[in-house]
Amino acid sequence: MRKVLLPLLASLAIATPALADEARVEARGGVIWSNGQSQDIWGAAAGYDFDLAPMTFAGVEVSGDKIGTSNTKVAWGVSGRIGLHAATATKVYALAGYTTEPCDLCQGSWHAGAGVQQGIGNQLFLKGEYRHQFQSNGQATSDALFGGVGFKF
Repeated sequence: MRKVLLPLLASLAIATPALADEARVEARGGVIWSNGQSQDIWGAAAGYDFDLAPMTFAGVEVSGDKIGTSNTKVAWGVSGRIGLHAATATKVYALAGYTTEPCDLCQGSWHAGAGVQQGIGNQLFLKGEYRHQFQSNGQATSDALFGGVGFKF
């Protein structure tokens, strides 16, 4: 029994770090554009990713982003993401979710996008992400590019 149980436990202990679920927080900034005009945008996000298999993961994220112009407010968002562990410490993912209105006369919107997250060391990461905001009621759609730096634990 020991000849079977000890190697099994050892293999689980070695394999477990490869499937490392992680929580993360990040600061980010970028540019948002619509109707030929662009503006800076900045914010923060927190999320949790869990591994589905050795090469795939899924996660959730909450965010708060502010367009850097007057008459705007923090737009709160919730997103889900699913992706691949593309290489050591590299995640490639697609995302979708909902963001509240960024100004008093605006409406909330659904968004979709894609991104890449690259680990640096054990706990830091850099991130690049694109999002498209789907607007309704005659409002223009918008696009945003974000760059971020974060901490995973």
